[in-house]
Amino acid sequence: MTQALLTAVNSTSHVHLIVGSNPLAAARCNRSIEVGAKPKVIAPADATVHYGLQKRIDEGEVEWVKKTFEEFDLKTLGRDEVDNVVDAVFVTLGSRSPMGVHISDLCRRLRIPVNVADAPNLCTFTLLSTYTDGPLQIGITTSGKGCKLASRIRREVVSSLPPNLGQACEHLGKLRKRIWEEDHSSDLDAEAEEDSGGQTATFNKLILPEDVVAARGRRMRWLSQICEYWPLKRLTMITDADMNTILLSYASSTNPENGGIEALAIDARLQKARIILAGSGPGSPSLLTLATHRAIQSADVILADKLVPAPVLDLIPRRTTVHIARKFPGNAEAAQEELLSIGLDALKRGLCVLRLKQGDPYIYGRGGEEYAFFDSHGYAPTVLPGITSALSAPLFARVPPTQRAVADQILICTGTGRKGKAPEPPPFREAQTVVFLMALHRLEALVLSLTVPEKGEEGDDGGARKLWPVDTPCTVVERASCPDQRVIRATLATVCAAVEEEGARPPGLLVLGRACEALVPLKGKPWVVEEGCPITGFEDFPQAVSTEVGI
Repeated sequence: MTQALLTAVNSTSHVHLIVGSNPLAAARCNRSIEVGAKPKVIAPADATVHYGLQKRIDEGEVEWVKKTFEEFDLKTLGRDEVDNVVDAVFVTLGSRSPMGVHISDLCRRLRIPVNVADAPNLCTFTLLSTYTDGPLQIGITTSGKGCKLASRIRREVVSSLPPNLGQACEHLGKLRKRIWEEDHSSDLDAEAEEDSGGQTATFNKLILPEDVVAARGRRMRWLSQICEYWPLKRLTMITDADMNTILLSYASSTNPENGGIEALAIDARLQKARIILAGSGPGSPSLLTLATHRAIQSADVILADKLVPAPVLDLIPRRTTVHIARKFPGNAEAAQEELLSIGLDALKRGLCVLRLKQGDPYIYGRGGEEYAFFDSHGYAPTVLPGITSALSAPLFARVPPTQRAVADQILICTGTGRKGKAPEPPPFREAQTVVFLMALHRLEALVLSLTVPEKGEEGDDGGARKLWPVDTPCTVVERASCPDQRVIRATLATVCAAVEEEGARPPGLLVLGRACEALVPLKGKPWVVEEGCPITGFEDFPQAVSTEVGI
């Protein structure tokens, strides 16, 4: 197969003739407008026009020629400067339309570039799957063998590029132009010096032609070398100030080979201030994401929640500065403000700050509030997800939150609202599993709000909130995924007594609904306590010890 010649065509003010009015025609018009061309659509007046294309027509960006295609359209709808011949033709009618063959033959005779949808043999050119970033354009083609594949390859290529590469192309292009202009204006400068009244210190210095040529070549050679050998990330960090430094350095007598700027100084800019919000998962270090683990290893400062388990904190390098949130009842807001202040101060010093949370940052972790705080100060955070205990803790307790014929919905709630206020309890729904986070310290009040009507609430026949039956199965999961995990299986009628007798082991959560008995039924017992995590470190699988308790 003969390879196609890939070119970049300046299509400014060109007339692109699009035959058809379907979604593909709309896409072709959009692309033509993006490159500065003037699309003209040929379609009968009664044709169905894609809504996107109709919008372009209504806004005057696309001209609709309301007629069927005729041969003379190719030589009458174009620009005056090319004798009204159109610059390119796009046929969007499909490969089975006989019109595609007819138009292709006409365009080939007139040497007009033509593209027929789904008919590579009728095309004289194909469109590439493109990526554009300022002056940088990357195009991928499979030569008509599969546009979806070309798009996939383009995404893979682009994902490997550093951000702001288009800006680097812009800067280096300006630098190249300025070097060329200054080098080629030296003759004019010399003539101007002859007319001036004063004399410089180097007035009588012998200037050899080879000196001028060498100076010109040295600057352009240096530019070529950094384009060839510098990492792309380093190139993206070059600024306008760097370009001025380069030009001034070559105007001096020293003419340094590095162009007046140090690569290490530019690389230092890559280590700019950064804030990362990351979730540490339910507890076990084995459940950290790779991204969060890398962030723990590379951060300069780590701001950790009080409940992040010690095995996760043990992964932090000794060189890293660590601050643990000093949150306790009545001091949560002050501790939060203190942590944010420490993080902001570290960012101002150009450090990488990791805000390490338990679970997932956006599931009752104030992640959204912290994102807004840092973003308002000019530091947009990178957010790394964590495995939320709301979904993983039931798994470790052998509770499937959804199961056919048992539960078809999951509701995640907090047991503690803002400033310690109790949130509104959810109504009973038999096929729903409810997970309460931060609820065990006020478990008794929560159970009462679920099972007993509040003052002023109407009865069941008055449309009031539907109360939860006291025999509803529930499960308390504490320190999920950790070696000292504990699971208490009970009902709403017995769970408070069970937790009071067994004692608290935070952090923990409450799972409520029929799903709690889907795999492990209580079998009439008041409650059951299970010690140990069924999966520890993923190296072995010890059996959890089950203890039946009666009251």
